[in-house]
Amino acid sequence: MQKLTNKEEEVMKILWSLEKAFVKEIMEEIEGEKPHYNTLSTIVRNLEEKEYVGHEAFGKTHRYFPLIRKEDYRKKFVNSAIADYYDDSYKSIVSHFAKEEKISIEELKEIIDLIEKRN
Repeated sequence: MQKLTNKEEEVMKILWSLEKAFVKEIMEEIEGEKPHYNTLSTIVRNLEEKEYVGHEAFGKTHRYFPLIRKEDYRKKFVNSAIADYYDDSYKSIVSHFAKEEKISIEELKEIIDLIEKRN
C-alpha cells in the first residue's frame, strides 16, 4: 500500500463518505479553495494507479469508488506513524498525548479497562 499525499487523502475521505462519485461530485465536497477540475481528475487517476480507487465507465465519464476500506487505511497509517515517529512504542504515543494534555485521566482509565478485558 503506497503512501498518499495530503490531497489524495482528502479525496479518499470524500470517496469513503460518498461511496461512489464523479469528479464533479468530489469537487463539490472539497472545502476551502477548490483545485482546477483537471488537477482533481489527475489526483483521482493517481489514486486509481495506486489501486486505492476503481471506476465504472459511463460513456466518456467515470464514476469512482474506493477499493480500500477506510479502516484498513487507518490501521496502516496509524501503525506506520507509530513506527516512524514513536519508535514503534505505543507507550511513547500515549505518553506524548498525556504530556500534550490531549488525553484525559478518564480516557486513560477506559483504555486500561479495554486492555484488562482483552486479557
